[in-house]
Amino acid sequence: MPSGAQHQHQHQHHHHHQQQQQVSARRPFTLNEALPYTPITSVFPFEPDIINTPTIGSGPLAPSIAGLVSREDYDALNNEARYPNQSKRLEGSLEYVQTLLKPEKITRFQFKTAPKATNPSNDSSQKSLTEGLSPFARMVYDNTAISFRYPTPETPRPQTVNGQKMSPHITKGSPKARKQEPPKVVKHNPAALNAQAVAKNKSQIEIHLPSQRQLSASASPHSTFGLVRQDLPETPSRPAHIPQVKPQTISPADLMVAQPKTQLLPPAPDRSSSQRIAGVTDQLPPRAQSQEASQAISEPSRASSQGLKAAGIRIELPVASFNKDDFVVVDDALSAPYHLSTKKRKRAQMGDGDDLDSGLDNRERANAALRELQRCLQEIFEAEDKTSGQHSNSNALITIDNDQEPTMTTAAHSRALKLILRTLELGCFRLVPAEDILRVQNLCDGALKQAANLEIKIDDSWGEVEVGMWLQQLPNIEAGLKAARTALTVMSGGREERQLYSEDLIQQGLNIFKNVIDGIIVPLSELRGSDPSKKELFRHLTAQKKAISTIFTACQKLFTLMSTLITSIDLSETVVSTLEFASSCLIFVENAPEKDSVVGTQKFDGLRLVAMDMLSQIFLMNPSQRQGIFDDILTSLEKLPLNKLSARQFKLSDGGSIQPVSALIMRLVQASAGKVDDRKEKSRGQMLKSLEGDDQDGQGNAPNGGKGSAETSYAVKTEDYAAMQPSTAIQELEALAPPLFDTAKRNAAYVVNFMVKRAQKSTKSGDTPYRNLLDLFVEDFTTCLDSPDWPAAELLLRLLMFMMLELVKGEKNAAPAKNMALELLGVMAAAISKLRSHVRKTASNFEGTDADELGRWLAELTTMVLDRKFSPDKIINWLGPYRVVLEYLEGRVTDDPHLRSAISYFVTDWAVSVCAAYDDDQEESEGRDAEYGRTAYRLRNMVEDRRWLTNEYSFKSVVASHAKLSHSILLLRSQFCDYFKGILNILMQSMTTDAATVRSRSLKSINQVLETDPTILDGDSVVIHLILQCSNDSSPQVRDSALGLIGKCIAMRPLLEEKMTQTVIQRFTDAGVGVRKRAMKLARDIYLGNQSKDVRSAIANGLLHRMQDPDEGVRELARQMIEEVWISPFYKANDSMAYKQSLTDHVVLMVQTVKQGNASLILDKVFQTMLAPESKLSEANSDVCKRLVANMFDLVDNPDSEDLSVPTGKDALQVLMIFAKADPRLFTFEQIRLLKPRIASVASVSTSEEFQVSRAVVVIYRRVLPQVSSVHNQFLAEVRRDLMPALPKVTRALLDDVMACLWIISGLLETSEHLARLVSSSLAGVQKIRAMTVKGPLDNDTTRKFARYSLIVGMAGKHCNLDQHAELFKSSFPKWQGNSVSKLMVDVLVPFANPSQPAEVRKAALDAIGLVCQANPRNYVAANVYTTFQQVFDEQDAALESMILRSFKEFLFTEEKRSEQAAASANGTKEPVKKDLKSMGSTGFDDVASATTQRFLKEITRITTATQDEHAFLAMEVLATISRQGLVHPKETGVTLITLETCPIMKISELAYQEHRALHEKHETVIEREYVKAVQAAFQYQRDITGDSHGATENPFTPKLHLLMEVLKISKSKNRQRFQEKLIGQIDFEPAKLEVGHEGMPHHVEYSRFLVENLAFFEYVTVSEVQATITAMEKLVTSTGSGIAQSIESEIFQVRVDTMLGASQATNRELPPLAPVEAPVNNQKLRQLSAGSIILLVVWEARTYLRRAYGLNANRRESKGKGTNKDLTRAPIKVQGVTGDKFWEDVAVAMTGLDSHERMVDTCKAFVELLNVDKEFQIAEDDDDVDGNGEPTTPDPDDDDEEALNSNPRGRKRKAGHAAGGKLKRARSNSKPPPRGRSRKNPVAAEADSDAADDFF
Repeated sequence: MPSGAQHQHQHQHHHHHQQQQQVSARRPFTLNEALPYTPITSVFPFEPDIINTPTIGSGPLAPSIAGLVSREDYDALNNEARYPNQSKRLEGSLEYVQTLLKPEKITRFQFKTAPKATNPSNDSSQKSLTEGLSPFARMVYDNTAISFRYPTPETPRPQTVNGQKMSPHITKGSPKARKQEPPKVVKHNPAALNAQAVAKNKSQIEIHLPSQRQLSASASPHSTFGLVRQDLPETPSRPAHIPQVKPQTISPADLMVAQPKTQLLPPAPDRSSSQRIAGVTDQLPPRAQSQEASQAISEPSRASSQGLKAAGIRIELPVASFNKDDFVVVDDALSAPYHLSTKKRKRAQMGDGDDLDSGLDNRERANAALRELQRCLQEIFEAEDKTSGQHSNSNALITIDNDQEPTMTTAAHSRALKLILRTLELGCFRLVPAEDILRVQNLCDGALKQAANLEIKIDDSWGEVEVGMWLQQLPNIEAGLKAARTALTVMSGGREERQLYSEDLIQQGLNIFKNVIDGIIVPLSELRGSDPSKKELFRHLTAQKKAISTIFTACQKLFTLMSTLITSIDLSETVVSTLEFASSCLIFVENAPEKDSVVGTQKFDGLRLVAMDMLSQIFLMNPSQRQGIFDDILTSLEKLPLNKLSARQFKLSDGGSIQPVSALIMRLVQASAGKVDDRKEKSRGQMLKSLEGDDQDGQGNAPNGGKGSAETSYAVKTEDYAAMQPSTAIQELEALAPPLFDTAKRNAAYVVNFMVKRAQKSTKSGDTPYRNLLDLFVEDFTTCLDSPDWPAAELLLRLLMFMMLELVKGEKNAAPAKNMALELLGVMAAAISKLRSHVRKTASNFEGTDADELGRWLAELTTMVLDRKFSPDKIINWLGPYRVVLEYLEGRVTDDPHLRSAISYFVTDWAVSVCAAYDDDQEESEGRDAEYGRTAYRLRNMVEDRRWLTNEYSFKSVVASHAKLSHSILLLRSQFCDYFKGILNILMQSMTTDAATVRSRSLKSINQVLETDPTILDGDSVVIHLILQCSNDSSPQVRDSALGLIGKCIAMRPLLEEKMTQTVIQRFTDAGVGVRKRAMKLARDIYLGNQSKDVRSAIANGLLHRMQDPDEGVRELARQMIEEVWISPFYKANDSMAYKQSLTDHVVLMVQTVKQGNASLILDKVFQTMLAPESKLSEANSDVCKRLVANMFDLVDNPDSEDLSVPTGKDALQVLMIFAKADPRLFTFEQIRLLKPRIASVASVSTSEEFQVSRAVVVIYRRVLPQVSSVHNQFLAEVRRDLMPALPKVTRALLDDVMACLWIISGLLETSEHLARLVSSSLAGVQKIRAMTVKGPLDNDTTRKFARYSLIVGMAGKHCNLDQHAELFKSSFPKWQGNSVSKLMVDVLVPFANPSQPAEVRKAALDAIGLVCQANPRNYVAANVYTTFQQVFDEQDAALESMILRSFKEFLFTEEKRSEQAAASANGTKEPVKKDLKSMGSTGFDDVASATTQRFLKEITRITTATQDEHAFLAMEVLATISRQGLVHPKETGVTLITLETCPIMKISELAYQEHRALHEKHETVIEREYVKAVQAAFQYQRDITGDSHGATENPFTPKLHLLMEVLKISKSKNRQRFQEKLIGQIDFEPAKLEVGHEGMPHHVEYSRFLVENLAFFEYVTVSEVQATITAMEKLVTSTGSGIAQSIESEIFQVRVDTMLGASQATNRELPPLAPVEAPVNNQKLRQLSAGSIILLVVWEARTYLRRAYGLNANRRESKGKGTNKDLTRAPIKVQGVTGDKFWEDVAVAMTGLDSHERMVDTCKAFVELLNVDKEFQIAEDDDDVDGNGEPTTPDPDDDDEEALNSNPRGRKRKAGHAAGGKLKRARSNSKPPPRGRSRKNPVAAEADSDAADDFF
């Protein structure tokens, strides 16, 4: 030791000795005598609250207590302070002293001071203040900054250069960072204000005395992470005129920055420079920071130290100057708030039983409780003695049981229990005499025995008497439960007397508990009042609810005690097993709901929670039983109904709720991460040693005896040593923590694997609940994800996520498994996204100035973690998020003991993270490594002792929001959250997989993510492109999901609307009905939210076209939406400009839609429906339409414009024409008067635009004029005058409307003579032309003239009834004697339809005849008319036939409409409508329609199936109306309709499908008989007309009969199966009668391929249909194929029968190779056998494809577990990745089997090998003992036949036979062949058939 230090030490020792002598002379009390009168219990030399700081006042001075305190600790501190490496003890002592010196803890005195001279004294003889201080005192002096206020005396002030002086304000930072302020930009105070302030300065200048260490700017040795600086807040200067005396703080910016050139003293340190250095070094490693800071500040420190030595502490006020460039804003470095955590003071070691608090209050309370307990026990014992001595029955405390033994009453138990628990709480139970405790236990024995002998089990058959007798036993049961609780409570006190722990007593308590659980608790909890058989019992028990509830409460308290006792004493395995079984049963009891329960659910839920705690304790204390506990829990789940499993009865601390079993699993996983408490085993070992006489002084009572032995095995025993040897500390932690965490991970993986494996084998609607359970578990785990109470949720979700990723990535995994994985991944990704969003929002709330320091620090750390700009040491820091969460949990563990498992998990996880971070840290930093070492040492102690943290450290109280944010920070850096992008990528990749269900599921999962994180849509998002791609997917399910996702995207990001709208509109024409409806609804939402006319017009146009949809539901939906978007917004009319403008804009939109969308033919029907009287809103719709029409007339005169957005008059007239067709009442007379000028120009139409305008006006007049009153005669006459000249000039279409207008006007004016004269003249002209035909062929002019005449006559005959002008016509045709003008017209025109006339003349004549017959149907049955029509049909001239078909169509449509109107009027009137009995049907022309249809149906049908053009479609329209009206038998049209369903022309096939469906719904049984005939007709139609005899189309593969199957979906499943079997029956053939011809493809081969390809690609409704189809195919091949194979072998390959039999009897020999014979074969026979082989090969390929496509194994074991009816009726699911390409190619190859002789031989050989060797069975044999999921199966006893012994490497010999049918019993392997009877050529055929039947039925 240096001499100076030695001298100082001797001086201090001498001084201390003198003080001790003085105290001993005058000391009135010793320290021990004085302590009871102080509020403290122990002395620590540097605790600030030991003795209050003395105050100055009256009274004698207090005696010195220096001699009363030992100097050993102080001397030790001085010794440690002499060395540079300081310990934690020294650091802590320094902090305590600094706390004492805080200004708020020191009394301030203000003294008046005398004026002083201005010149400072420079007395060099002054001694330094640090002279004579001890090393520790000097450290306090150097490291402590003291602020005081110095009153400025009123003395003359010297003049300065700039007229003012600035007082320096030097900030001192303590060794621990107390608070970090945000960066501030300090502004310099204006000089003028400073001058005024100095001139009138009456305030005080605050002087901050720096420490020596501050001035030297050396790094503090106590700082862990380098320099810690403390900024002062900026205080603006106060104006001088304010007369207030306030302390003024001068900011650092006001100090001198640039020093003057001449100075008397060394310059002061540049404060701004030091700030910048500190700010820069904050970003460096701790060691580098301190070195760099020391170098940067050392020079000014040395310069200033010389002056300070001479003058002590002197204050220099340099001239202020300000340089703006020298000041920058420096961000504070991210560092934890270190002052939040402090190390607790050390306490003396105490024994296990010496944990009584030495404070007066606690000790007095303990003594009082002990005395009260002894008094209570004394009273009980006295009562026992009194009862025994006087032989009395009982008293208040003691009663006599049935065995005449005294026992405690219920009141005595309650009183004693309360006091015993009180003494246990205060720690004085050890002072209770053991004899008293034993006596209490003995007094419990009687109640236990009496309760054990009671019959307490509740029976369902009890009545009121039995319930009453049972209720009388409840007091004894309660006494037994309390006695058991009393006896077991004393065992939990930690007493060492072995006799207190009686196994018999424990067993008795357990027995009564088990009896009560089994006999009372469980039956009452399960009892329901809704059960009729138990209703009476329920009523009696409910009346005694209060008494029964007492038993529940007592049982729960006893159970709680047992859960505590199991961890404190050593129980037998029997007891533990019994408690485990009881706990498991209680957890899974199906208790009644609240309203249907005897005592309510809360009573039982309390027991269930205790059972969970008990199971957790057993799980933790017995590692060997953990897997068994998990198995019991997980297998018990299957026993409960799903609604019970989904009941979330476990309440979370934050208000949510989850399943109890979810909480139990998480708690068990968390508990397994903690170290098993082996103190019980150690204490037991010590007790055994003491009993054996092994005397070890003090070890038996040592408090940490076990722990002490454990500590000796560690090399690192202190934090200082851990800081010096961090690698050793990390190694010791690695040996302890990672194995614990691996255990937790292993347990979690077991649970996850168990659930996933079973969930893969079940479905949501299946019998086992595991698929639904997995969803419930994931939902619960995600609910608990952000809760600090359940950290295991992240681990379970992480492991589950990895398993789901494997399922998705596995190529061989089935689609259902991938769907399950994608669904759960979507849920997890949504949970991660929700967590990130919530964390970001929470962190932003803590960033404000109102938040506390911890909140701001956590917010900053959160931002770094979210931006992935953090280092691991920030997370694992001793004061980091882990510590915050642990302190939060520790603060709540007394209220919720279950949190101990979460604490254990967090500590272990923290330890593992520290080890990993240390191994990954590549930077060499001594400071950081030392911190790693200290943290590792602390965590090791925390793992070993769960109370180590609370015993050693204190922490600021943590609120829930801080803890939750800290936990979220830990989650964000976990593997689970880190894989968010990976999950998202998997979901997006799954959107492009082969399986449609997987694509659909991935879209739904993406939807879940979008709901929580819409940011994935921003930018050029890949998600958007994939969604749009899926909207065009081949699967309707995928397209539907994509549309739903598009709607979600538009709702979240409205800017995407423009990009996605066109895709939505395209889906209006989707093949799927559900997709169309979803697209329409989505478009409706877009329409209402978008103001773009182009978008609205496109959507409206699409909706209008859906009015022609084949599905009625789609049509109705389209009508509703058009009404909603076009009419509903204008219901509430007003005169506001906004309404008028919106109406005008809507009119423009309608005009634009009609102009661009070709929707005029549809729109009028839409308006007709909306305006129909049966519409609910017809009046409101009519008002809106009237306003629209009135507004549209304003546009009629608009000229044409190049701007397409401006509507023209022509376009407006087109829309007005639509309104006129819909309802003429929308127009007024004044409005149609406005159109009159355009009528005059009808005759001069020359262009198409003029024609459109004229036709629109004429149509409007045609529709509206019937509503005009006859009072407007002049107007009508003018219109007639304008229209009459147009008749000879206008086109056919316009002439139709003009003629109709003229006839309407004639009716209003009541004169039609002008029209009669016109027609008469035209007929006369026709007659003249007829006379010309006799002379020779007509020229072109005459032909054109005839066409005009005939057209006028035809139109007049269609619209006008001129019979009243018969006399006029007779004048022109004297020979005509009839009365019907229409018959005259027909008779005049018919000769021109003769085949001798030119085609153009015939065409015009037939057109005119048809027009006349439409209005006068009786002419159809005229002989000259129908013979002419028949003649035309016989000629099969399409142009002429079209004329007749058009007439039929118009006539039949008119009759259909007339029939509908008659039916509607009949329904609307109550009185029956009288029918015309003279004719068939309900109208006058039904007989004509029926006769005409019957006469020409054959011709109409021929035309529909002859071509695929407009001519065929016209005939199809005629056939459709015939079918709708029922004019012929259903089977006459049904075959044609089914045939036309296969037409590639969409409009023909759709119309045929609609009519076929309607026919099937009405006449299913009739038309179903024609389906086979219809299929044959469809094949011929496809072969001859379409030119493709295939049964399906490619890209994608679609069966041509798919519409027929859609119709059959209406029928029952058995009807569909029968139809499919009939199709397969159509394939069957007789080999000998098979017609193959000499060349080309035989008809039956092509027909068979057509059928097989349809069967292969049908969309089957149920699994049973698929199985039935496959079974029928296999029967066909085995039955028909056996004969063909035999013929091939015998006739082509000449294989003899004896050779085959010899081969079949050989067990291990292969079949002889089949070789062609040398002799030539009959080519016709070879062709016939090859054709049959082709058919059966194609059938077998279809069978194989169906098995693969639907995952139906060909393994024989498939039949062992027969599916239930429920499984057979479910929808089949296609296997992912199985497409029809291979089947299509194989069929194509097989169909070439007749191309050459070699191909025919190869085909025959392939078929024979197909029947002889089953390659599929060979493959299946390898996996025979493995089920579909790769798990072993149980061997079947029926499988020990010869096939199990005689395996063939080439494959199994296929069992062929003669006929399908009866099941034959298979022979055993040891059985002999039948000795008699004729052997079959293929003896195993029938067996194969029976196997096939067994496999699928």
